[in-house]
Amino acid sequence: MGEPRVDQADQAKVVGRLAPSPTGRMHLGNVYACLAAWLGVRSQGSCGVLRLRIEDIDTPRVVKDADRWIMDDLAWLGLDWDGEVVYQSQQADAYSRALKLLESQRLIGGQPLIYPCFCSRADIRAASAPNEGDGFIVYPGTCRGLSRQVVSERLARGQRHSLRIAVPDQPDESDATCRFDDLIFSPQSFNLPRQVGDVVVQRSDSLVSYQLAVTVDDLAMGVNQIVRGRDLLRSTAIQMWIRNHLQPQASRVQYAHLPLIDGVDGRRMSKRFGSPDLGSLRRAGWTARQVLGVCGWLLGLLDRPRPVSVQELLDGFTWNMLAADRKDRKLDLSKLNVSGAKPDL
Repeated sequence: MGEPRVDQADQAKVVGRLAPSPTGRMHLGNVYACLAAWLGVRSQGSCGVLRLRIEDIDTPRVVKDADRWIMDDLAWLGLDWDGEVVYQSQQADAYSRALKLLESQRLIGGQPLIYPCFCSRADIRAASAPNEGDGFIVYPGTCRGLSRQVVSERLARGQRHSLRIAVPDQPDESDATCRFDDLIFSPQSFNLPRQVGDVVVQRSDSLVSYQLAVTVDDLAMGVNQIVRGRDLLRSTAIQMWIRNHLQPQASRVQYAHLPLIDGVDGRRMSKRFGSPDLGSLRRAGWTARQVLGVCGWLLGLLDRPRPVSVQELLDGFTWNMLAADRKDRKLDLSKLNVSGAKPDL
């Protein structure tokens, strides 16, 4: 693929990553995930490497200067990283090479691994069964069976389309099931045709998808420990499928999927829902130790929210501590006196 080679000395290291999207200031759910990723790597001492990647591939959603705000907030919290910052927006050539490699491959039955999809989002929603609540819609395969002639005619007319990666079409095929052991949610198994389907690897606006970009990035950066929310468990399955077609001999990855953090309204913390971010919390008088205390409590490392440093949370950290409680959390900041000048922690 032409990506940078990982130094042999790094093969024995745990290489993790912080991967925020610069679509605004980080909220507590983002910090909670970053803290877990930081602890997972820093608990390895000199055998741990933590990289920072700014996931700015979705350019229409990028907020000017948000990358600087994120780095400032991480430094304020004491969540350091190693090496230079990687920007997805600067990796276009690597994504293009990866896409060409995938386009050259076929499934066992001769189906092209990559095929054009002319469906709109409305078409897909109308033809799909209800999803399981994680926002993952299994594509019904509408365009997968189009004849070469129909595809050629549509492409010749310049019809707008995305590119999808095909998964095995029979649930009982040998490679149809993806399995991995999660550090928090234990063994996971996903049947690709039934539970995941053919996902987009290049959008109709020619931007590469999240699924392809992060897989290429993690391979290029030598990442072998990935920490993120449990809503991405199914995404892990498709990323492993993509990964196996890009670098079949790549080293295995440890995954840790975290319980989600919901606001008092029951919705998952999100920038688009206006969840309290570090900018508003810092203006309200919160200290870094207080933010870390709340996130450490949410991770199950503290029995109550109290001011702590990252080093205090690091002492005695194990993944088993996080795995002890897999239920999603609900956070009511009003009970933490977030509106006051000095939060009561």
